[in-house]
Amino acid sequence: MNDTTKFQGLRRQLIKLLISKGIKNESVLNAIKEVPRHCFMDPSLLDFAYEDNAYPIAADQTISQPYTVAYQSQLLELDLSHKVLEIGTGSGYQTAVLIKLANQVYTIERQLLLFKKTQRLFTELGLRPKKHVFGDGYKGLPDQAPFDRIIVTAGAPEVPKPLLNQLVIGGKLVIPVGKKEQIMTRYTRISDRNFNKEKFGLFRFVPLLENKK
Repeated sequence: MNDTTKFQGLRRQLIKLLISKGIKNESVLNAIKEVPRHCFMDPSLLDFAYEDNAYPIAADQTISQPYTVAYQSQLLELDLSHKVLEIGTGSGYQTAVLIKLANQVYTIERQLLLFKKTQRLFTELGLRPKKHVFGDGYKGLPDQAPFDRIIVTAGAPEVPKPLLNQLVIGGKLVIPVGKKEQIMTRYTRISDRNFNKEKFGLFRFVPLLENKK
């Protein structure tokens, strides 16, 4: 799908909105400006691609609103050297933003329909995550651990311990925690057994599912 001057202009307007809502990280803003969100949405919703809202995608999931993507990405405090694990590939939009921010992005998706769809889309758009996996995000990717950063793009009632265990010392996990509503939470691993926990704003995500065989 073409990235027209119209879409590019709409992204510039979106950036202004994100700045007004408190997004300050220049790398994150540049990534949002570069990634064509319309390519990750249902064709019937193209007119809404650069509205700051979540919209439905396949498998009863959603593409997160740009502010949420920017907010989580900003909390990760990424640099290009980081090895990043994304739990919940979903539409692939957050993945595409992460690929602009870090050289090693691993992403895992439990919905086969979405996994196949994003696999095709990544190829079409020339996006190359380090690894794109069909599996249970609750378990992380122990065979590829440890990670400098982990991001969870679905609401978890509690923090999966395997994800904490797969962080390097000094690594950060950004995860929305809660049932009906979630508190955006950042864990920083400060030793083998100790983590610093920070709480941020309230959000609403689709639930994080487990036990994918």
